[in-house]
Amino acid sequence: MTANGKLQVPDEPIIPYIEGDGTGVDIWPAAQLVFDAAAKKHGKSVTWLEVLAGEKAFNETGNWLPEETVTSFRSHLIGIKGPLTTPIGGGFRSLNVALRQILDLYVCLRPVRWFKGVPSPVLHPELVDMAIFRENTEDIYSGMEVESGTPAAKRLIEFLHDEFGWEIREDAGIGVKPISKFGSDRLIRAALNYAVAKDRKSVTLVHKGNIMKYTEGAFMKWGYQLVRDEFSDVAVGWDDCGGKPGDKILVKDAITDITLQQVLTRPAEFDVIATMNLNGDYLSDALAAQVGGIGIAPGGNINYVTGHGVFEATHGTAPKYAGQDKVNPGSVILSGVMMFEHLGWQAVADDIVTALEATIADKIVTYDFARLMQGATEVKCSEFASAIVDRM
Repeated sequence: MTANGKLQVPDEPIIPYIEGDGTGVDIWPAAQLVFDAAAKKHGKSVTWLEVLAGEKAFNETGNWLPEETVTSFRSHLIGIKGPLTTPIGGGFRSLNVALRQILDLYVCLRPVRWFKGVPSPVLHPELVDMAIFRENTEDIYSGMEVESGTPAAKRLIEFLHDEFGWEIREDAGIGVKPISKFGSDRLIRAALNYAVAKDRKSVTLVHKGNIMKYTEGAFMKWGYQLVRDEFSDVAVGWDDCGGKPGDKILVKDAITDITLQQVLTRPAEFDVIATMNLNGDYLSDALAAQVGGIGIAPGGNINYVTGHGVFEATHGTAPKYAGQDKVNPGSVILSGVMMFEHLGWQAVADDIVTALEATIADKIVTYDFARLMQGATEVKCSEFASAIVDRM
């Protein structure tokens, strides 16, 4: 890192990767083929350092997330991963959540756009071009829960009754939903900086503050105040301009349930979205469905202060397809595009996107798209990657 927070990246960096469980054995080699070809075209190369997590780690070390893996991501700043199994009956509730929290990767960035030719369930998928900034460390995903019927639940219910007069059923499980000004500000600040850098027109704060006034409602209020305090030269809140921002970025807000409707009916009105953890989870997958599904949806978990970033396939492990060289590697490939952009290798990222678009336009696709496209040539996962490389 430089003094101003910018990454200093050599032409031959070492980047840790997690192959991933299930279909990770198929999609990672395909993605690596594409990454290496694009980097080589621009006189760069990556030394890939495999680190372990998930089933492969458990089978080899007895640990779902070895400390060596966390240390490697922390020291190398950047990493990429395939899908991971969530342990059942013990261990982490989610390895993905654990990595985000341990490394304080407070932004989950999910850009969502349509690639021409990709089958979609909506009439105008080309209108979907959004970037979702989902807060990664707070909200109910923080894991602060007590199980129904346990002594801990009983004590908490009694405490809440005695201190606040809250009546909670004795057989309830209870979760805590922390939303802080610190966490909200840094997430919304990242969204606004992205909007400025990418020349976006608006940032929408998505919340359920009409009901959860002191958590999600506070997120909205802190967001508007942040605009006034730190971004008044480039952005303006809706109430401060009557919805007429001039040449500034318009910052507005929308209730979560209405947003889930309007991203379907009025997608062109959304650009950058900043929201909390649970809302962002819903929105990310709902929007991905409009442009072809999570099989081609990328994701990145980023700390813009330290420069750390772990980029990931956003879909599940699909173990029944593992080893069949069948599934779509698009999600991890496009996550690699995000990684290269984060490294400052924009030309490498652009070449991958252009070649991917050309491959899909030629109707050379994996089975998930081929079954929905007329005249498509169905290819294997590895063959799809090779076709992308051929078009570079």
